[in-house]
Amino acid sequence: MAVEIERKYLVIHDKLPALEKGELIVQSYVPTMNSSTVRIRLYGTTAFLTLKGPSQGISRPEFEYAIPASDAHEMLTLLCAPGAIEKHRYKVLHDGMIWEIDVFEGSNKGLVLAEIELTSETQQYTLPDWIGADVSADIRYSNQSLMKSPWPAWK
Repeated sequence: MAVEIERKYLVIHDKLPALEKGELIVQSYVPTMNSSTVRIRLYGTTAFLTLKGPSQGISRPEFEYAIPASDAHEMLTLLCAPGAIEKHRYKVLHDGMIWEIDVFEGSNKGLVLAEIELTSETQQYTLPDWIGADVSADIRYSNQSLMKSPWPAWK
């Protein structure tokens, strides 16, 4: 079984380096009746079906499969809850680790988050100077929550 272990942070906009070669991500979720997540994601010209189990700390089971983009388009239309997350993802290398920077569009425009995938919950890493507050445990920053309750509406 695959396990996703990640930390999520707010980004300090004015310290963020120039971002290059981002890809558009559009994703939505198939409604479930338990604490699992079923996500359909278009990532550039590729598409994925992802199933995630409940979180325990910053870890959770994750299964991800490539699917035809045409199927993803149909699933987004026919199976997913209304709305979608739209964001551009950029990858930034810092101290040997890849950080994913998500610049949100649409109903979450203005929000910028950084994520780092880890191999264990105790893995050590250094924070870039453009990293702000750790929001890993704040469920409001999950993409599924952002789809239901967009970030600008919190203020």
